[in-house]
Amino acid sequence: MLGQLVEPHRQTDEKILSVKGLEVSFDGFKALRNLDFSLDYGELRFLIGPNGAGKTTLLDVICGKVKPSGGQVLFKDHIDLSKHQEHQIAQLGIGRKFQTPTVFSTLTVFENLALSMKQQRGLLSALWAKTTSEQRERLHLRLSMIGLADKANERAGSLSHGEKQWLEIGMLLMQEADLLLLDEPAAGMTDSETEKTGELLHSIAAQQTVIVVEHDMEFVRRYARTVTVLHEGTVLREGTMQDIQQDDKVAEVYLGRRVERGA
Repeated sequence: MLGQLVEPHRQTDEKILSVKGLEVSFDGFKALRNLDFSLDYGELRFLIGPNGAGKTTLLDVICGKVKPSGGQVLFKDHIDLSKHQEHQIAQLGIGRKFQTPTVFSTLTVFENLALSMKQQRGLLSALWAKTTSEQRERLHLRLSMIGLADKANERAGSLSHGEKQWLEIGMLLMQEADLLLLDEPAAGMTDSETEKTGELLHSIAAQQTVIVVEHDMEFVRRYARTVTVLHEGTVLREGTMQDIQQDDKVAEVYLGRRVERGA
């Protein structure tokens, strides 16, 4: 079982993310249409929906990769993300992980995490000398949390696909992001790795807020707390997985289609 680093998340009535009337158009095509979406601090939210539903576009807007044509996206109740560039949004506390892991293959697992540490940049030789005992402790705690403590000195390129996914999640955690955006974190994993990833997501949500885009419905059933279903650029349904599974519209536009395709 993956190690845990549990800290209480912020207790507040404020929303960490509020999306109101969001519109995104690409050459006349509306990728997002009057979309309303919000997240509480410490939530683990799964986004599902058929291809083209707007899941990736929503994440692109949140992280600054795409600018909306209308609506509002507020971070921590007052920061208008549309007024910030991608690198500024990362500094504000939003981290994103894409489906394909991107790690420094020739560096060790420990070195990957150390280079990702918030406010730590520069040559690796200088990095270790500047690392405090508190920072080193945090590095080891993150190693334990992502289940790679016994591989700290191995090169990242030698890790399995699942281990690389965990390492990249660990790199995001070292940046101390308040909101993590994860795109299909369990894709391509073995059953055992998938289970560990689900456990890891729940451990992370004890400290930070997490949005997961996922197509593996079995993974969603097992680990989702709240699910948002997107369809044609807007929210179709939101609730527990039981709520989603019992909704006729969801079955028609998404779950039913998967069955028809043999998924």
